Amino acid sequence: MTQAYVRLLCPECKKDWESSPGELPDSNRTFHCPNCHASRPMAEFTRTADDLNTLKQLS
Repeated sequence: MTQAYVRLLCPECKKDWESSPGELPDSNRTFHCPNCHASRPMAEFTRTADDLNTLKQLS
């Protein structure tokens, strides 16, 4: 069984990482970068539209 993941990119510090959709808040909730602590809606951290769709479907 393949586990889904979402690719993330901080718009401020450019840190990139992957996370399971179940470990992330809804796309419209505030998220804080674990590297620079920038605060923005979760949707702004997803790398692509596909990542955003995965987050919306599986979170």
